[in-house]
Amino acid sequence: MPQPSKEPCKRQACDIQTCLSKNNFNSQKCLHVIEKLDTCCETCKYNSTHCASLSGLLKQIKRSTT
Repeated sequence: MPQPSKEPCKRQACDIQTCLSKNNFNSQKCLHVIEKLDTCCETCKYNSTHCASLSGLLKQIKRSTT
C-alpha cells in the first residue's frame, strides 16, 4: 500500500502550473484544475502548503469574471 504523501495537493498544484503555462496564464482556461486543487484542500483541511496559493487564484478568477 502506498504511503500517503507528506505534501497533499502537490499533484493538483503542479497540474495548475502546467495548465497555466499551456494557456498563456489565463486562469479562466484552467478552472477545472483549480477546482481540483480546491477539492483537495478541502479534503486535507487545508493542511498543504499548496493550498495557500488557492485563495489568490480564486480571487483572480472572480476579478476576471466581473
